[in-house]
Order: sequence, then C-alpha cells, then structure tokens
Amino acid sequence: MLAGAAVGLSALAAPAIAQGTRVFTFAHDEPHDTGYGFLADTFNAKLKELSGGKFSIKEFPGAQLGQEPELAQKVRSGDIDFVINSTANTSTVAPQSGVFSLHFVFRDEPHLVKCMLDPGVNALFIEMIAASTTGARSLGLGTLGFRKFYAKNEIKSIADVKGRKVRVQATKTEDRFFSAYGAVPVHMPIGQVYTSMETGLVEIAENGADIYRAQKHYEVAPVLSGSDHEANNNHLWVSDKCWNSLTAEEQGWVKAAHAYARPLFVQKSMELDHAAIDSLTKMGVEFYPNVDRQSFIVVATPIQDEQAEALGPYAVKLLEAVRKVPA
Repeated sequence: MLAGAAVGLSALAAPAIAQGTRVFTFAHDEPHDTGYGFLADTFNAKLKELSGGKFSIKEFPGAQLGQEPELAQKVRSGDIDFVINSTANTSTVAPQSGVFSLHFVFRDEPHLVKCMLDPGVNALFIEMIAASTTGARSLGLGTLGFRKFYAKNEIKSIADVKGRKVRVQATKTEDRFFSAYGAVPVHMPIGQVYTSMETGLVEIAENGADIYRAQKHYEVAPVLSGSDHEANNNHLWVSDKCWNSLTAEEQGWVKAAHAYARPLFVQKSMELDHAAIDSLTKMGVEFYPNVDRQSFIVVATPIQDEQAEALGPYAVKLLEAVRKVPA
C-alpha cells in the first residue's frame, strides 16, 4: 500500500490548481477517527472559510504517504505540504524537540494542555525548529494527552518493566528513561507494533488510549495501565516549498486557520482519550489506573535536566518554560 502511495508523490504534493483553487496535501500516520483527523477536518474547514474557497486540503491519514519519520523527511523536501508529526519523531530531524519526551515533566492533564497552548512555549518551539532544520517550519504544538503502558498484564510499578522489551519511539530521551527503569527499549514504527506484540518481539508498548484503541492494539495487549509517564505531543509542519509559494495574505490564512483549529484539536483529543478508556473497558479491556507512578518518578526526575542539557540550549529553555507554566 505504501509503495503504491509513494508513486507519483511529487505530483500529489503539488497543489491541484483549478479555477483559482489550491488543494494541499496533509498527511499523518494515524487513522482519521483520531485527534489528528479532527485537526485535519477543522483546519480544512477554517482554511476554506478564510480563503473564500480558494484553499483546501486533501488528508492522507493512516500512513498512506509514510510513517512519521518518513513524513518528516517528505515535508522538508516539499513532497508533502502539511504533516502532523509527534515531537518525539520530529527529534529525528530536530533533536531538541525530544525535550517533550521527557518523563513526568507535565504535572497533570490541565498543566499539559496549558503548556501546549502557551504562547511562550510555542514561540520558543517554533524558533527552535527554524534554527535546527531546513525545508519546513512548524505552525505550533498540540497534544493527544498522556501515554499509558499496555501489555498482557498490569504494569503496577517500575518492577513490572524491569528486564522487559518495551516498544518506544526512536528518541535518545526515551532510550535513557526506559533504560533507567531497567527495561529494554525497542524502536519500531507504530505500524509494526501490533504484530510485534502478538509474536512477543516486544512485551510492553505505550501510547495514548485513543491511539491504542484506533490501532486495535488491545487485541494483542488487553491490559491498559494508567502510568501517564509521557505526553503524546505533536506539531504541524508546513513545507517551505508550500509556504514560500504563498503571498503574505495567504500565509495569514494558513496561520489563522491553524490558530483556530489548534485549541479545538487539543480539547477534542482529551475528550477522545477519555472516551476511549470508557469504550475499551466496555469491550472487556482491563484498565488499571492505580500505577505506582512515584516508583518511576524518583528515577525519572534526576534525569530530566541531564537529558535537556544533552539535547541543547533550546531544550533547556523549553523545559524551564514548561516548568513555569502554572498548573
């Protein structure tokens, strides 16, 4: 499927032009019925409104144009116009975005939401992306909520991950934290997680509840444990090729459409995350909410500053900015 989708990708990425309209490509690797699909729909509707019908997007969900690391490359080459990337996978091209993969830096869900919508945090992140990479720019941050462990058994405390193979996103920060917990981190795209859990290649995975639901990982890992160890943060790329083809007024439409859609997307993502837990439990999935988070926190907290400093000066500033956002 991916190979077929890749054929003619450059032609897809070039906006279709007919009777004064432009249709931009908009890609991500999650199913449409997730927060990512909601962002695409909301952004598209507002962009159409602001442009008087001149601009719209065509969404390519579910990794039709590639998994996230591929998408981060394709948006920078101008082969895709807009891409939603997790900040963790963005670290493959802008390493300091890995600061948002630090564990337990967000105190609770309201603090997470405030941080992702905070103007100062966003301005600093956008500046960091501009300083660290070429070919694309960020329009700002979002989140799908907190990540949780899932496996064939409950993860009650740090003892339950020691010595076990855990699928993680490909970031140095995640490797550092999970290694400190005594786990064995294994990198793989999300599209490989189902089979890997089924065959035992990995024993534990972690993601947001709604993604766990949408990817049907509950079929092979029927116990969800509410560790809330890391936030599932993301941002919207726009390629420089696309951006530079727009007039100042048109760029304003894009910014305004995203500014409108972003807080609605974050709110909807929280709702979807909560609803996913309810629907999963009704389907027979066991949800274990009483994880001994403190057993992880005592290990994770001393690593936060160390990892931010290793990532770079922007990471240090972003961590400081997050800590200053009131709960």
